[in-house]
Amino acid sequence: MLNIFYYLTFAMVTFIFLLFVFMLFGWRWLMKRMVKQMGKIILTDSYQENVMELMPGLRHMGIQNMLENSLRAETGDVLHRPMGSSKKWPHLDQITFIPAQTTPFPIDGEEDVDVQVTIGPNAKKPMKIKIPLMISGMAYGIALSEEVRLSLAEAANNAGTAINSGEGGVLPEELDAAGKYILQFSKTKWAKEEEVIKRADMIEVKLGQGALFGTGGKISPKNLTGRAREVMGLKENEDAVIYDNFVENQTLDDLKELVDELRGLTGGVPIGVKMGAGGKIEEDIDHLIYMGVDYIAIDGGQAATLGAPPILSDDIGIPTLHAIVRAVNHLEKRNMKGKISLIACGGLLVPGHFLKVLALGADAVYVGSAMLFAVSHPQSLNAMPFEPPTQVVWNQGKYKDQFKIEEGVKSAEKFLTASTEEIKMALRAMGKRSLKELSKKDLVSYDELTAKMTGIPFSFEPWENKQMES
Repeated sequence: MLNIFYYLTFAMVTFIFLLFVFMLFGWRWLMKRMVKQMGKIILTDSYQENVMELMPGLRHMGIQNMLENSLRAETGDVLHRPMGSSKKWPHLDQITFIPAQTTPFPIDGEEDVDVQVTIGPNAKKPMKIKIPLMISGMAYGIALSEEVRLSLAEAANNAGTAINSGEGGVLPEELDAAGKYILQFSKTKWAKEEEVIKRADMIEVKLGQGALFGTGGKISPKNLTGRAREVMGLKENEDAVIYDNFVENQTLDDLKELVDELRGLTGGVPIGVKMGAGGKIEEDIDHLIYMGVDYIAIDGGQAATLGAPPILSDDIGIPTLHAIVRAVNHLEKRNMKGKISLIACGGLLVPGHFLKVLALGADAVYVGSAMLFAVSHPQSLNAMPFEPPTQVVWNQGKYKDQFKIEEGVKSAEKFLTASTEEIKMALRAMGKRSLKELSKKDLVSYDELTAKMTGIPFSFEPWENKQMES
């Protein structure tokens, strides 16, 4: 028995030694043989049989289109792509700020800069926030987990800003944690309790959003589990239904009546509307003026959501940049700029984006996707590399139970603080002591088409020509 064990051990050691010697001295020969054989196949097989046919195929279709068509062929169902549109939209990157270097001069770095914002100035109870950034509506249950919602609410309170409920359920703890709370009044049966409405600092009637527009939908019990069902008042096997309209045969007068009713219930907090940016934005704004809103949140085509059919995200709506410029121009034309507040959202990801839409005339910014990745920093690493990082934040995410609220609060608050400080730094560089001093006169574009569309100078033209024109 010992002899057999001895021989087996000797054979194994010999094999390992020979393998080591081969790897040490023979790897170059092996690699050369492999490359030679692969090269022969690639360079001699006919195109129709060649594995490299994939290259022109992918260039023709694109990796994402091939993937999504494969999923359509697999399921036979409507796709629900997360994180919104992936196509390149006209955006803010071609716009830059004009610095103050000779006259006026930059503001000293020790001086504070006023970035406070008032939403709905004509409302009986306007909402005042310390920074121009607010947390966008990302729904509890339908999208985010309880832990993430509570983290965002507390971070908003600490940063002196507001959080939007989204169209999900409203957690009692979230209402307690949030400093300023925006209730999204959606086309649902839940989140309509009078007590909740009366506690809100603003009410947002949701007509649509940039990734889905005004479409409704159903969420099955298997895709909406846990405490969220209880908060939303859903029965055991009941679908969560988001309707296409608030009432059957809906009219503008119905919506005007809803705005008046909500204003009466709340005692005069700002009542606004969220809508996706469409091609007839001026007509839409005229309708909202008729409804008597205090603010308008415009969600551009780059907006994201938990999941939306690609045709809605990619092929309906207009870019955030175009929408904000047109909305500001039309509010000025109607003499409503400064009376009806304008909130920009959709694809606004970094402090430069935030400040540019404010310079173009928006009063505040909703931050969504960027906030989602900020609150999960560095906890998103719990899901990677085998799952997407969002599996940490979704209510149905595989790693949601590992999410720590305290860490989420710190990360989200730090992101808001850092972004605000960058905004203040840019304002100082332009010689501004207040956000109120900022306007599109502080912008220039190195893209001629963008300059023409936004009504700002084209950077290639001499400055004296621009001053003469203005």
